[in-house]
Parts: sequence; C-alpha cells; structure tokens
Amino acid sequence: MRGATGAAVLCAVGEARPVAAQADSPVATKAIPHSGEHIPVIGLGTANDFMTRPKGAERDKLKKVVDDLLSQGCKLIDTASSYGEAESVLGDLLSDQDRAKVFLATKIEDGSRKGGLAEFRHSLKRLRYQQVDLLQLHNVENPHQDLAPFRDWKGQGLCRFVGVTTTFKGAYDAAEAVIRREKPDFFQVDYSLADRTAEKRLLPAAHDAGAAVLTALPYGHNSVFAAVRGKRVPDWAREFDATTWPEFFLKFLLGHEAVTAVIPGTTNPAHLADNVSAGRGRFPDARQRQAMIDFFTTL
Repeated sequence: MRGATGAAVLCAVGEARPVAAQADSPVATKAIPHSGEHIPVIGLGTANDFMTRPKGAERDKLKKVVDDLLSQGCKLIDTASSYGEAESVLGDLLSDQDRAKVFLATKIEDGSRKGGLAEFRHSLKRLRYQQVDLLQLHNVENPHQDLAPFRDWKGQGLCRFVGVTTTFKGAYDAAEAVIRREKPDFFQVDYSLADRTAEKRLLPAAHDAGAAVLTALPYGHNSVFAAVRGKRVPDWAREFDATTWPEFFLKFLLGHEAVTAVIPGTTNPAHLADNVSAGRGRFPDARQRQAMIDFFTTL
C-alpha cells in the first residue's frame, strides 16, 4: 500500500474525496479508521491565538474565523485545557452554532482516573459542552500509560473518540509504545515539511493501529514560509492544485496516507481562507511528495 499512487492511497486508506480545485468546491474528507465517519481535512488549532479573552474588534475577528471555517464545511476545532483561556473563548464563540456542525477536540494533561476526570469536567464547563467529539491525553510521556479511564468516559458519553498527543521528541518512544498497545482513535503530532521526524516511526505506528492522525504545527512555527520568502511556488505543483504556499505545505501533509486532517492555527480570516483552499482539489502522490521534499531541502 505504501508504494501505491497518491490517488490510490487516499481512496483506499484515507478515504479522501478529491474534487476540482475551485473556490466553491467542497473540502475533501477522510475517514476516521475506527468508525468510518468522515471529517473534513482542514481544521483549526487554537494554541496561542485563542489563549486570551478577546474584546471588541478582536473578538469579532476570532468569531469570523470560527464562523468562516464552519461555513466552508469544515468542522474540526482543536483546543486544550492548558491553552490559557482558549476553551472559554471557544465556548463563547460557538455558543450560537449548531453543535452538529462542529467536531470539537480538547486535551487534558492528567492521565489518571480521578484527576483526569476533574480536569475534563472543568474543560466541558468552559466549553459549554456536555460532550466533546475527541478527548486527548496531551503530551503522553509514560510508555505504560493506560487509556482505560478515557474509554470509560467515552462509554459514559462524555466524548465520542479518545486519543493521545506528543510534542516533545524525547517522548516519541513513549508515544509509539502507547499507540501500538492502546490503539487510540486519534493521534496528534507536530509534522511539517520542516520537521518530518514523525514520519520515521510515529506515523507508521498510527497507521498500523488504525489511529486517525492530526498534524499540529503544519507550518513549523512559520519556518516553512521563511524558507520560501521571495520565491514562487514551482509550476509542477499545479499537478496537485497547489498555486500558493499554504496549499503547497498543507497538501504535502494531506498526501501522506496516515494523515487525516491538518490543524493550522490562525486568527486571520484571510489566512483561514488560504488554509481551507488546501483541502480542495488533488493531493500529491508519493512521487510528487518526494519532489516537494527535494525542493524544500535544497532551499
């Protein structure tokens, strides 16, 4: 399967539904392996950008970002208990939205049954939700971490899916062990053209475990944009409908068979539109992804 063309991989593994790259065409979706439910491949991350309570024009701008995301048919929004006021900010911004239009994910730091439940309930209160779609254990560090409490909360209807995340490369071994043993519904990891460490073991482990993969920091703290400053998107990128740098960088990730969705963070409606456009049209196949790697590493 790993040697198949991008189109075959995306249909057979990720269940992507590519469409013509037009501004009014729907964003592609991929399947959550453990359920078969499809979610749009472009989401929204809230680290840093949503961490303080906005007022006036700043709140209006954040509200527009959230509303624009949902109006484009996207629905995944990812936050965390540790992201300052982000959960409370989202609770406010989503208060007038149909909850069925939102796939809401949050993270807690405490993996224990008692402490984790207290932290989770606090998150639910701040989000003004009785149930989130995805609950993740943030930055898993213990290779023997048990996800039984999370599955119990799932059984109680407090969340629909459970997952783990990792941010620190020193904890990648632990994360791999947990993924392979616990087989979570979701796995979230930093992944960009500037940081492809996750490709070595973590993405294969998630693929083998049937875990949907969310990629955090898909622009690598904007390092990918710094690398191409003043440069044009190569003409051959039109083969997979990439005409802007956001499309180029996000489509690279979405072309990977294990990646389900990307979650770039922004508070700028124009940047959100750029991100959403990457979910339309074709994604690069294995040959094209290698060309993207070769291009980027020679900058």
